[in-house]
Amino acid sequence: MKTTFTRFVRAAAQLVPDLAWVNIALAASLWIAADQVWNPIVESEFFSMAPSVNLAALVVLTWRGIHRIQARYLGLYDQLNLAIASSILTAFAAVRYSFPESINNLGFLLLFGFNVFAGLTATRVAMRMWNWRISPLNSKRTGERKVRTLIVGAGDAGEFVLRELGRANERNRIVMGFVDDDPAKRNLIIQGVRVLGNVAEIPMLTDNLNIDEILICIPSAQGDTMRRISDICIKTNVRVRTLPSVAGLLNGHWNTAKNLREIDVEDLLRREPAEVDPNVVASITTGESVLVTGGGGSIGSELSRQVARLSPARLTILGKGENSLYEIEQELVQTSALAPSCVVADVRNQDSMEYAFQKFRPTVVFHAAAHKHVPLMQSNPIEAIRNNVFGTKCAVTTSIKHGVNRFVLISTDKAVNPTSVMGATKRVAEMIVGAYANTSDTKFAVVRFGNVLGSRGSLIPLLKNQIARGGPVRITHPDMTRYFMTIPEAVQLILQAGAQGDRGEVFILDMGDPVKIIDLAYDLIRLHGLAPHEDIEVKFVGPRPGEKLHEELTYGKEELVPTQHPKINMAHTSPVDLPWLLGELEQLSELCEQGDQDAAQQFLMELAWGKHNLMPDSWDKLRAA
Repeated sequence: MKTTFTRFVRAAAQLVPDLAWVNIALAASLWIAADQVWNPIVESEFFSMAPSVNLAALVVLTWRGIHRIQARYLGLYDQLNLAIASSILTAFAAVRYSFPESINNLGFLLLFGFNVFAGLTATRVAMRMWNWRISPLNSKRTGERKVRTLIVGAGDAGEFVLRELGRANERNRIVMGFVDDDPAKRNLIIQGVRVLGNVAEIPMLTDNLNIDEILICIPSAQGDTMRRISDICIKTNVRVRTLPSVAGLLNGHWNTAKNLREIDVEDLLRREPAEVDPNVVASITTGESVLVTGGGGSIGSELSRQVARLSPARLTILGKGENSLYEIEQELVQTSALAPSCVVADVRNQDSMEYAFQKFRPTVVFHAAAHKHVPLMQSNPIEAIRNNVFGTKCAVTTSIKHGVNRFVLISTDKAVNPTSVMGATKRVAEMIVGAYANTSDTKFAVVRFGNVLGSRGSLIPLLKNQIARGGPVRITHPDMTRYFMTIPEAVQLILQAGAQGDRGEVFILDMGDPVKIIDLAYDLIRLHGLAPHEDIEVKFVGPRPGEKLHEELTYGKEELVPTQHPKINMAHTSPVDLPWLLGELEQLSELCEQGDQDAAQQFLMELAWGKHNLMPDSWDKLRAA
């Protein structure tokens, strides 16, 4: 009851000024239509019309919801609504009344419609300006020192940021202008701010206008464009911030203050965002009981986030690290409607896996649990074998035993022609999935891709830490390259590819062109406002054990077949004989039990390379490598 009364009071508080303005518009229009004479005839017409016009206005304004328009967010749709309401009132007056010869009938109707619209609009514009506390021309008032800002991009995003900055009451900031490479936009005025020039003119404009900060507002820009713009902006020695990519904006909630951030190396690697078919992705998760192994890791946690948004019947996150599991659990509890079940367990432990499968009955399994650090696994081959090989075997056999509908293995480009223990273990994991795929009703798929940006312990965080410590930045080799992809994009494609797998097919994600590590390092140093080899020393330390100069995504003998998704290809691989593989794995297990690191590593590499199927000189080349 109280809520209803409050709403009534609020509606009345808005309708009363609107009705008052309708009466002012009525009187003013009659006065002007009567040659600006207020005589008894005009006065009589006013009091004759006022009751019915006010009643009509009350009905029309309420019907059109004029009292519910938020003046703070007044836009074109609202102004159109005001115009419609004014036109209806004018039509009512035209049908209802006719005037004596002393009053211009047509003139009154035109004036009345215009005055009603102008008054209703003006009051809301005034309220909007009061709420924003800004002048319509972004007044450059003197007084306190303001942050003088230049916006790169005079498109929708740039206009939106300008508008949001005004709405956020950032009165300590003054936007001096836009820059945009579209010559047609030069000298245009957007929200009272002029487009001053193009991107190449940024250094000159920065000096002339004493710019303190540059905001890059082009979320759709690709990597080469961002690299060109950032190189120009960084040379100005002022603060540079940017918006996330389109994919980043879609994965979060818009907030100007939070989304404007320091420009990062990820911005320079932007590619065209991968679009996934939501129906295909939802088909393997919606209403299913989903289990993610390694759910506390970078890929596993992002898988958990995206699966949680796809309405699974249940989400179970399994991993060894209790802290990482706790963090993703709490994040999902607070940000989604799904409370996940977390299991602290080792994928190598058959009893633990049996417990998880019996209790939570998963129908879809994403196997992301793996040791991934190449040098560490090179020094600890038995641990890598036990976790990456036999952990995968345990997950696969347990899934088959409990009738899992779909199993997706997360693999890596390091599994192709592996020179490292880590890569070899992932290659054997692919072989395990391929061998078991034809023995059950479970649908199996392998998804293979390269490095992801920002994962824990990966290259980019390592380089950032080295720069933060003042250097030196250590690079293995000036020619070393890697494939890169953002974690959210990789997981989107994992879900899309996983939905297509059936008999253990290997799906290759399109990673774009390989990127030179030295270029990434130089970019990061410059983004910190420093100069490579001047402010920060760059050292070349040589490839670490097991590292390649260039990674590969496919074997030469693998035939790539396009799929329904343009960024996903399927590799046709030779089937692996399960009895033979089980025999090999038994020997590998015995070597691990004996604790012979060298023998276990040697056997692993031979198994990963399929030594029995190689030409004689191929194995010699591997041993030499």
